[in-house]
Amino acid sequence: MQRYGGRHGGYDARRRRWGAALTASVAAVALALPAATAEAAGGPAGIGAKGAYLLDGGTGRPLWSKEGDTRRQMASTTKIMTAVVVLDEHAGELGREVPVKQAYRDYVARTGASTADLRTGDELTVRQLLYALMLPSGCDAAYALADTFGSGDTEEERTRSFVAAMNAKARELGMRDTHYDSFDGISGTGANYGTPHDIALLARHALRNAAFGSVVRSLNTQQKATNVNRLYTWYNTNKLLGSYRGVVGVKTGTTQAAGPCLVFAATEKGRTVVGVILNDAAARYPDAAKMLDYAFGAKTRMTLRKLPKGAHED
Repeated sequence: MQRYGGRHGGYDARRRRWGAALTASVAAVALALPAATAEAAGGPAGIGAKGAYLLDGGTGRPLWSKEGDTRRQMASTTKIMTAVVVLDEHAGELGREVPVKQAYRDYVARTGASTADLRTGDELTVRQLLYALMLPSGCDAAYALADTFGSGDTEEERTRSFVAAMNAKARELGMRDTHYDSFDGISGTGANYGTPHDIALLARHALRNAAFGSVVRSLNTQQKATNVNRLYTWYNTNKLLGSYRGVVGVKTGTTQAAGPCLVFAATEKGRTVVGVILNDAAARYPDAAKMLDYAFGAKTRMTLRKLPKGAHED
């Protein structure tokens, strides 16, 4: 019995040493894994987006990531930065009246871009143009804002300088993997890209501005031109808004290169969560709901809001 016990004790000792070595090896592998992989493993299941990110809007703490630092085209979510440059750098000019040029209408017709259907000769305030930019995703409104607040003698020079201001703002906000080559997300070079992480930082910054928050949480709006008797009605393309409890914005976007994209935010019991989805083939809204459920630790029933007849998705 003693002899048997001695052999067994030696075996146990060897097994304990082997187990300790295995545990150390597993720990080393876990430390070597990229953070995004580790986060994705414990996050919401079945997210089909190629890139996604969740951020605590209050603390700035990352909550979950799927290829969160991979650069991708971002379509009309670009317009969040368009609005931020206007609101951060020209906050005192929201009442400024801007005439609509034929060039803005020609641009959307030429590119097949989403439009607020601004009419040549109408005048709208900068604040009204922000609604036109963010709700129906008007590329004509983006053009008008870039042309108004850029510097230079020609429309080309002014819009180019406005895009430069967008890139300067990205650097200021620490968006290290973001670059803009357009004021609306229609990229002629493919050099209009960001990461889910960077875009979440931008959205968090934008939502701190009360004027931005008022715009992006609106399901619809009616705005009257200041110089003629014309009433514009715009609907928010973000179908998550009004479908999932507590959603307060933010912006949709779709192009062939970028795929369907969505930047979203929701508030529950005083806590705001910001999320980003890039290139989600067909399920950006259900995926956003899963991500919010994960962040808030609760299951929320969602019936997706339909856009009114005549309103176009983006």
